[in-house]
Amino acid sequence: MANIEEKVENLIKKPIENLGYNLYDVQYVKEGPNYFLRVFIEKPNGSIDLNDCEKVNDGINDILDTADYIKEQYFLEVSSTGLEKILRKDEHLKQNIEKEIQVNLFKPIEISGKKIKEIIGILKNFNVEQIEITQDKETIKLDRKNISQIKTVYDWNSIKEDNF
Repeated sequence: MANIEEKVENLIKKPIENLGYNLYDVQYVKEGPNYFLRVFIEKPNGSIDLNDCEKVNDGINDILDTADYIKEQYFLEVSSTGLEKILRKDEHLKQNIEKEIQVNLFKPIEISGKKIKEIIGILKNFNVEQIEITQDKETIKLDRKNISQIKTVYDWNSIKEDNF
């Protein structure tokens, strides 16, 4: 499926940029009996709303149909990255060095005598095999093959009540 994601990303990146947005990621997944092509976008100076998603959807739908990379019936979903972005690519990791991330693991590891599957810390470094984070001044190296998901951590305390 990664090959489809790469093909689609290369196909729609420029048209999305021409509409004034940045393409963050493309995911092609099967959930139950259905296939989904998820396109995540960002605005250089602002948040994404429903009108933005509709504009990008309309801008890429015919392009995707014409290219016909995906033979199965699928649902196209265009959305923002959300407040807590999933970090799937090396470029995403590079953008988040020295920032707080959450790492979820397939198998628990032992840290300070406890078995854990979720670690929150500061991303320090990464390579093809490992990522390195610090947590409470302790450096932790995690094998990438044991990582199920990495995402940014949003400071929910930064939300003011008068925003609601």
